[in-house]
Amino acid sequence: MPLKVLSVTSEAVPLVKTGGLADVAGALPAALAPHGVEMTTLLPGYPSVMQTVKRARAVHVWDSLLGTPARLLAGKLDGTYPLLVLDAPALYAREGAPYSDTAGRDWGDNWRRFAALGRAAADLAGGAMVKRGKPQRFDLVHAHDWQAAMTAAYLRFAPFGAEGRVPSVMTIHNMAFQGWFGAEVFPQLGLPGEAWTMDGVEYHGGLGMLKAGLACADAVTTVSPTYAREIRSATFGMGLEGLITARGNAVSGILNGIDTALWNPAKDASLAASYNHHRLEKRIANKRALEAEFGLDEAAGPLFVAVSRLTWQKGMDVLPEVLDHLAGIGGRLALLGSGDAQIEQELLKGAARHPGRIGIRIGYDEALSHRMLGGGDAILVPSRFEPCGLTQLYGLAYGCLPVVARTGGLADTVIDANPAALTAGCATGIQFDGVNYDSLAAVLTRTVDLFHQGEVWERIQKNAMKCDFSWTSSGKAYADLYGALMA
Repeated sequence: MPLKVLSVTSEAVPLVKTGGLADVAGALPAALAPHGVEMTTLLPGYPSVMQTVKRARAVHVWDSLLGTPARLLAGKLDGTYPLLVLDAPALYAREGAPYSDTAGRDWGDNWRRFAALGRAAADLAGGAMVKRGKPQRFDLVHAHDWQAAMTAAYLRFAPFGAEGRVPSVMTIHNMAFQGWFGAEVFPQLGLPGEAWTMDGVEYHGGLGMLKAGLACADAVTTVSPTYAREIRSATFGMGLEGLITARGNAVSGILNGIDTALWNPAKDASLAASYNHHRLEKRIANKRALEAEFGLDEAAGPLFVAVSRLTWQKGMDVLPEVLDHLAGIGGRLALLGSGDAQIEQELLKGAARHPGRIGIRIGYDEALSHRMLGGGDAILVPSRFEPCGLTQLYGLAYGCLPVVARTGGLADTVIDANPAALTAGCATGIQFDGVNYDSLAAVLTRTVDLFHQGEVWERIQKNAMKCDFSWTSSGKAYADLYGALMA
């Protein structure tokens, strides 16, 4: 019999996505299937999700789920894997993003919207869903980020049924987002008073959803081993480092993977020319197409690309400062992203100063991101902290060498082209320390120098493209963790 796991998430590709969480949640069912795990994904019934199950039958009904009627609809994720959608129109049938309205303001009742998701998940784990007169239970629950974290609290303090508590895993995709709400919401959660403690859901006088998940789950994972170590420190722990440290060996890191069918330069229809590590010379057609698309001059120097949210976390506030330096050493930049308005304006000013050298697109375009990786020489990822990161993995797959800050998953996935690694023939990119002007300027200069060493650069590209960052090993790691918890 397969191990039945309920994955609780606020996002999953291809149905709804705001960031890397969706990629991971969408990929896990396929990654775990070869390891004897049948994963069912539970998603909120946002309008985009409801479109996929609008003709689905209800498999469970709540007269009042934290004060609102709700029902559960069954469907398929990506046409293959079991999907459950929590249809609660009062909570999720809204225009805008999953967590905010069309003006970008957080929904004022996000605490109720995502506590309800956790309550529903705990009910399902305990057998609330009945088929042919038999409760349909799950062996284990896997909750993702603060939006699903209350699942672990409900399993611990208010489990459904009397069959014993179902074990849970809590995955942190980004410690910076914690889901904190005022104490006035606690009486409406349906939890016993004993849950309102430092060992439960209380955090700094309010409800800490991520904190509750970290305290109540049987195991806590992050999306890279280095980030699992970093969050034990005040620099990266965001106030929760004490709890993480106290959880000891219950906290571990498992690297994210990427969809190697979707991110494959040999079969990518978005590219002007497909290629692999044996035919790197074909990349030049993509480079020329990208230069034309961004209005950049053809030149002998490297073409840097960046695909990123324009935020402090991503180090994008420093990038405008080094644009003059980058252009001065013969580099060019094509950037796609959006975020902080001031960063956007400073980048656009840099492009105006250096026409033909700097090209900026504000927004996001999935197909364009593929073309940028296929045509760029190096991708900049100067994050101040990065739980895992996916763009550097895409860069490796496409031979667009990652230039990354030495932190989190960036440190775990890129081998720096230092003299020892170059001699050993194992370098896959370039790392640097310290996200500031001096460090970023220095690594750009170093990258330009490496680029002009043609054979050395090509060897690094080939190394990068031979890396295996599929979900194969990560899927096994999650399956092993589940097995250990069940044992």
